Amino acid sequence: MRLFRSDDLLGIARDTMEFVLEASEETHPNEYMGFLRADDASALDVDRDGQVITDVLVIPGTESSPTSASVRSHMKPNDMRSVGSVHSHPNGVLQPSDADLATFGQGEVHIIVGAPYGWGDWKAFDNDGNQRTLEVLDVEMPDEHFFDFTQEDIDRELGDANDDRGGFLSWLR
Repeated sequence: MRLFRSDDLLGIARDTMEFVLEASEETHPNEYMGFLRADDASALDVDRDGQVITDVLVIPGTESSPTSASVRSHMKPNDMRSVGSVHSHPNGVLQPSDADLATFGQGEVHIIVGAPYGWGDWKAFDNDGNQRTLEVLDVEMPDEHFFDFTQEDIDRELGDANDDRGGFLSWLR
């Protein structure tokens, strides 16, 4: 196991991109919004040093409409695996707006998906709004995910719901 991972972003896992396209379509006519998380390529049996986007983190309380999506930034975890954001444009325009550019500060890649949400209906951008390349990679997804927990973990949290520690989902704080 390496102590430090390479910062090079190699691409996005095909399964993750499929999830983004489906979630964007299901949210239509409202915008979809999430944050991109990456895993070390070596954990995915990729023969290059770097990271691959494998997860989309949706923040509780995200509000969306046909023209915008907003996130309660205090709900976003300080996540070392965070590499950028993804959101949809129901109008199909694949260019960042001024409001989009104002949110592009964290991470190195920001994906915009447009209606009708097919494989050719997305583009990736850097923090300055310049289009960049993002390869879709066929990788074996890791078994361990962000929401990797057992029924025992759930039962324990539910049992703690009435005590002073905050109860179910208190780990989000």
